[in-house]
Amino acid sequence: MNMLAKVFRVPSVKQLSVAVTPTKNIVGKRDFTRTIWYMCRSENINGTSSVFPKELLKPTISCSCGCAGSKHIHTKGERELVEFLTEEIVAEKKAQKKKTLPTDIDGFKVKLNGADVELTKQSDKEKIVVSFNVNHTVDAEDEAEIDPNADKPEFAEMRSKPQFEIDIVRGSQTLSFTCSFLQGEAQEGEYNDVFGIDEITLFEGEWNDKCYAVAGDVLDGYLYDLLMNFLEEKGVSNEFAEKLSDFSTAYEHTAYISLLEGISKFTIEKK
Repeated sequence: MNMLAKVFRVPSVKQLSVAVTPTKNIVGKRDFTRTIWYMCRSENINGTSSVFPKELLKPTISCSCGCAGSKHIHTKGERELVEFLTEEIVAEKKAQKKKTLPTDIDGFKVKLNGADVELTKQSDKEKIVVSFNVNHTVDAEDEAEIDPNADKPEFAEMRSKPQFEIDIVRGSQTLSFTCSFLQGEAQEGEYNDVFGIDEITLFEGEWNDKCYAVAGDVLDGYLYDLLMNFLEEKGVSNEFAEKLSDFSTAYEHTAYISLLEGISKFTIEKK
């Protein structure tokens, strides 16, 4: 295993006693999808832009405040926001690859709670819990070269690759790993892990910041490999990590669409 692949890991939450601000720049995360919207928009005779027939954007709710029944939109900014969101929601739903999410991933049962995801597998001897949060986890796989003149321009795929915790619970003790997806491509003829160990700790009862933890990049190389093999035997393999990323990508996309719909509903609510 290439030891260089284990450096510059992101500190885990367990390693810090204060909240960690995401280092990724989340501004423009959706530029790839929004580029589609801007390229497809067209000017109508009123000088406003839309990819939909005008009749679909006509107000359907009347209002006594004199706003001409524009779905209770009282300002120009609100009207433009709702028009954009209407088109963006349709575009995002069209781009969805998975309409339904699995309830099981390789024997791990899926539990969702807002942005938190928990995957659990129980046996007689132990319980294995893989947990992660989908917030701020989406980025482009590769830099795409976009040709605006192409009939069907290709865009970089947006993928969610969250940092995740693996807790192996036996009785009152928990062996816990913090893992992250590795960056870069494997060299020819070289085996490359999809994810790496950022940190490992062993604690009794509930974890607290007094529990000792060691970073993965300072572990003995052979010990690191043995721990990776140990995780693979527990079902957390490269293949499992790829499926975790697939699930996280689909779930984050669903959450994003729900957020857009919520903002639209919030904007047009009666005041």
